[in-house]
Amino acid sequence: MTIIRTPFTLETANTKVRTAEDAWNSRDPQRVALAYSEDSEWRNRDHFLRGREQIRAFLAGKWDRELDYRLTKSLWAFTDNRIAVRFQYEYHDAAGKWFRAYGNELWEFDEDGLMRRREASINDVPIQESERRFRWSAPGPRPAEDAGIPSVR
Repeated sequence: MTIIRTPFTLETANTKVRTAEDAWNSRDPQRVALAYSEDSEWRNRDHFLRGREQIRAFLAGKWDRELDYRLTKSLWAFTDNRIAVRFQYEYHDAAGKWFRAYGNELWEFDEDGLMRRREASINDVPIQESERRFRWSAPGPRPAEDAGIPSVR
């Protein structure tokens, strides 16, 4: 895994976002957790986590519940060591009910390029299977030809 260090440029911030998206689409909690500092702090909806092990365990549970998960992220803004992202993802539960989640994340990185803080606000909207937007083969990265988050809705 290549670590992108701070300070960010437009190019490296966009690369950091796409790298994170690809990792999350792997649905591999161990791989994703390595992008966070050992003492990373998270707020994910109403969950407050600290450290890689709590993050890894949280993600393992998430992907046990959120089936056929596919995520898109896009850069909203950045500074030297912070990035703001908007995202959408789709999944279904064990009963086959589909959802699209809309959210925003605020990321803060240490000098080594590891995320030391993540604040995520997320809303889930029930959708019909026919309304899905993200249909690439998964797990795996979003294909380059897929535009990601639509500009409307």
